[in-house]
Amino acid sequence: MTGLIAFREIVLKVHSRCDLACDHCYVYEHADQSWRARPKVISPGVISRTASRLAEHARDHALPSVTVILHGGEPLLAGTARLRLVCEEFTRALAGTAALDLRIHTNGLQLGTRCLDLFAEYDVRVGISLDGDRAANDRHRRFADGRTSHPLVLAAVDLLRSEPYRRLYQGLLCTVDVANDPVAVLDALIELEPPRVDFLLPHATWAAPPARPDGAPDAYARWLLRVFDHWDRLGRPVPVRLFESLLSTLRGGPSLTESLGLAPTDLVVVETDGTLEQVDSLKSAYEGAAATGFNVFDHSLDEVAAHPGVRARQLGLAGVSDTCRRCPVVRSCGGGLYTHRYREDAADGPGFDHPSVYCSDLRELVDGVAGRTAVRESAPELADPAELARSQAELTRILLARLHEDLAADPEWLRAWDSLSGVEAAGEAGANALDSVLDHPFTRTWVLAALDAARDTRPDGPRAARRLAALTAAAVLRGGLALPAEVVHRDGEVYLPTLGLLRLGEPGTDGTAALRVTDEGYAARDGRAEHRFGPGTGDARWFPVRTWSPDPDAAPVALEDLDPHRDCFTRPPRLRLGAGEADAWRARLDAARALLHRTVPGFARAAGAGLSTLTPLAGGPRAGSWGEAGRHGPGALGVPYGAGVRETALALLTGGRRARLRELTEVADLYALDGAWQHPSPWRERPVPVSRLLADVYERVAVEAYRRATATHEPDGADRIQRALDRLSGAAELTVTGKRLVEELHWELKAVDA
Repeated sequence: MTGLIAFREIVLKVHSRCDLACDHCYVYEHADQSWRARPKVISPGVISRTASRLAEHARDHALPSVTVILHGGEPLLAGTARLRLVCEEFTRALAGTAALDLRIHTNGLQLGTRCLDLFAEYDVRVGISLDGDRAANDRHRRFADGRTSHPLVLAAVDLLRSEPYRRLYQGLLCTVDVANDPVAVLDALIELEPPRVDFLLPHATWAAPPARPDGAPDAYARWLLRVFDHWDRLGRPVPVRLFESLLSTLRGGPSLTESLGLAPTDLVVVETDGTLEQVDSLKSAYEGAAATGFNVFDHSLDEVAAHPGVRARQLGLAGVSDTCRRCPVVRSCGGGLYTHRYREDAADGPGFDHPSVYCSDLRELVDGVAGRTAVRESAPELADPAELARSQAELTRILLARLHEDLAADPEWLRAWDSLSGVEAAGEAGANALDSVLDHPFTRTWVLAALDAARDTRPDGPRAARRLAALTAAAVLRGGLALPAEVVHRDGEVYLPTLGLLRLGEPGTDGTAALRVTDEGYAARDGRAEHRFGPGTGDARWFPVRTWSPDPDAAPVALEDLDPHRDCFTRPPRLRLGAGEADAWRARLDAARALLHRTVPGFARAAGAGLSTLTPLAGGPRAGSWGEAGRHGPGALGVPYGAGVRETALALLTGGRRARLRELTEVADLYALDGAWQHPSPWRERPVPVSRLLADVYERVAVEAYRRATATHEPDGADRIQRALDRLSGAAELTVTGKRLVEELHWELKAVDA
């Protein structure tokens, strides 16, 4: 089945006629008139064969669930006996294979208690078509003799909303007409308390364009934005799928509707005679547009999935026109509904390789929703450092919980986990101490490495348990807790995260030791003797983590040259610094920090915010690579030990920028479909994905400020940054949060220029 789409949804036409004469109906009023030659009612044979085909498809593709939508015409005209047969056959066929989600889309005129009792028995959810208030609904949804259908539809909705049927109420489907009052339409729909509202653009193509009473190319966008504004003012009282899909894609998430976004279509239509067709809306394009040549009696659903017309709608970005691929909103609009792209008068012949006939509307709608919601929908981590820190702390704990799931069968891991849980339960002191060790940047490094090992089917529970036990012991000692803390030392040593390294034996020896808090510091008993260690003990076997105090009003920064997981940068870390080397490095760091605060104070403050750990790296500075952010938690930087004051200043600056951007990307979506487009970069020979271009610009703005302040800047440095920013501003990959970040960079560059 490789390469074929799995159909998760079937639209089953149970009746091909309708009891209304809606003049905007694509089945009866548009190009394809194949309904005239089809049976009015689906036969038992078609029902049974379709159910078998779907069950076969679900088994072959291991689908956990499938959806069957009863459709028409008007499906309720099939009668309760035939509808019961549908429910029975599909329930029987899918039993033990996949969960069955049954739905029906109806105009509601025939909806009574007999139908609803049947639907309650089989949990069939009901969606009803209603275009709003009476004036709006009567514009199109009338009987053939012109009578209104509105009161009968309202009665059906009222019955559906009542007990015991309320749980079956799926929502309301409303076709947009710009001649209607958008506020009145939304109010009328909301009054009926639907679980969801779908607004549908009327089906149209370039050959048969939509009505535009005022001739404006954005009439539908303006109408929908008025609905959006009213919906937003009311507090978004009901879900509106069109708007929620836009908000999802703007945040970097998936599309929630076939009519927008780049997600592949996973739907197939079965007509009343068993004919298998593509999505029904294609009937608006031309006669036979939806045809595949297949039927349920002679063909499998996989054969339909291989049809060129079906596969064309699985291509995502590659399936839209060149014009759409260059558009900054294509991730959200997806080129519009496939049907709406059809054009007869194209130079290369009729086809769908064009922008939507609603192109102007979709562009304005996406931009309008984005502009109205940018501040609220942006990730709070972008503007609030405390929120970023909270999200990062939560991420480490989520990853640790996943590691626990992977290693829960290992007895050594379980013992270590129980000890950790004991610290967490030891009141505020225990919780604070545990936070300190879990927030140590290299705790994240260890967790990620252990997860990699577990996911590669080579889990090492005992090794992971040793680090977890050391974390727990460090928390016990930090918190001054009267709890047991046993650690395993390998090669005579054990590292206690955030505290230091303790030698408990000779090189090449392994063993265990029980650690505890004493009045003077800490003690370790290894079965033979007890060793006192910790601050002020002078024990030669204890190597504490050194610190640097750049700001007397802030917590000191750890100079981490002991943690075995500090090797997470692109260049190797230095071994343990000698006392003189550590003092010399502190002096260079002090001078570098002073230089930054003198030349670029705003950038310096931002680079220092949240900095908790510096790791000395081997070697000196390399061109284009100064400070490093590696695979670790927040707060850590790698800085070349051999760098001079100016280079160290640049390392702190660039490393801080890299670290913040990495932290943002780990907890907030700045872009989606990274790599789908390649962008020219002023600093690289070949085009790069948006993630690389954004990282380059984010770093270069700060570097340009520093170099200008130190009179070492390049003549065209700002121009190159501006070109890259202009490119980013039009990048379709950026989410609403990513766009706000680019706006920040624009303002930063303006400040640098000023």
